[in-house]
Amino acid sequence: MSGPPVFDEAFAAQFETLLAWRRDVRRFRSEPVPEALLAHLLKLTELSPSVGHSQPWRWLRVTDAEQRAAAQTSFTHCNAEALGDYAGERARLYANLKLEGLREAPEQFAVFCDHGTEQGHGLGRRTMPEMLDYSVVAAITQFWLAARMHGIGVGWVSILEPEAIAAALGVPPQWKLIAWLCVGYPQEEHADPELIRHGWEIGTGRD
Repeated sequence: MSGPPVFDEAFAAQFETLLAWRRDVRRFRSEPVPEALLAHLLKLTELSPSVGHSQPWRWLRVTDAEQRAAAQTSFTHCNAEALGDYAGERARLYANLKLEGLREAPEQFAVFCDHGTEQGHGLGRRTMPEMLDYSVVAAITQFWLAARMHGIGVGWVSILEPEAIAAALGVPPQWKLIAWLCVGYPQEEHADPELIRHGWEIGTGRD
């Protein structure tokens, strides 16, 4: 039986670079992502940790035009309401931010947490049931890093109404929306986070 892998300094340096270049992408090229690559990336999410090995993530690939339009409508409504929370220069900055790639991204996924899953038999979540949601977030992060490694960009859209999205997609009531992901090849690459580049935030945080 072979022992565990040994990751050398070169790999460690590349991994740090991968973490640094992981970005929330909002501007996508129109070319499709190869089917085999998408399948491979989704397969890698199964390696992600989950509480009690529950694997509660439910990935829905959204290709239907009406369902995508419902997401765009929800974003437009929520974004307008969010703009109303700001005033002055902060409102001007917010209005000029591009916060989604819903019209451009060739691939889009709605990722849900199945709160009705029996897998795992409840292990590890009796006192912290939110661990189911955190498990889905971990899987999304793993997908994101794997995608970046292959030159694919990911954008997480959170300015949405979960109930409207669930209704548009017709999912079971026990499924909770965690993320709407836009996926595709980025139009541009930057070393600095977009929110810092456009003056929304100051510092070294990562978007």
